[in-house]
Amino acid sequence: MFCEKSVELIRELHRMADGQLPAFNEDGLRQVLQEMEALYEQNQTDVNEAKVEGRADLIPSIKLRHCCLLRNQRCLTAYLYDRLLRIRALRWEYGSVLPANIRFHMCAEEVQWFTQYKKSLASFMRSLGGGEGLDITQDMKPPKSLYIEVRCLKDHGEFEIDDGTVILLKKNSQVRTGSCFFFYCCRLHMNVFNLRWRPSVNRKSVCPSTALPAAVEM
Repeated sequence: MFCEKSVELIRELHRMADGQLPAFNEDGLRQVLQEMEALYEQNQTDVNEAKVEGRADLIPSIKLRHCCLLRNQRCLTAYLYDRLLRIRALRWEYGSVLPANIRFHMCAEEVQWFTQYKKSLASFMRSLGGGEGLDITQDMKPPKSLYIEVRCLKDHGEFEIDDGTVILLKKNSQVRTGSCFFFYCCRLHMNVFNLRWRPSVNRKSVCPSTALPAAVEM
């Protein structure tokens, strides 16, 4: 049956949970490409015969094989694209260096793509924070506490939060606020303001399971 091998590639990905990368099925990919080549060559032969001899009875077979070619093409594209999405997510989960068992499941082209992606991401993060850089892969979960404390490491002046309150940020001053927006502003501009944040001592930790960057002090 046509397209069975390409559909099996999709099923192979579907059986894997999110965040897991199955081994690159090079044999399955090659078999699909060989099937597509055979379908294309048969179609070329039938098309030429239909034109020369006027055999209209070959048109349904030509259309069927053409539909199979398009289906195989869509399945291969979906297979490769889904793997790239999984590899991209692994960069945010594991960092710039993937475990050996995961890299073993990647083909050479996927390793090259991952290398280029992490370079692009690193270049983008270095451009944030007024050119001082910001690691956006840290603190991915929002804070659970409504109250936070922020300590300013250098004089910044007045800073207006979302409710209109103006806070004076002086060196070594600590500010306790219930504004989650203030937390995000500090996190986004940490390298600009050179701030350190920590949750209120009477509240739960903001991100207990998230690794904190060097600029963050609990």
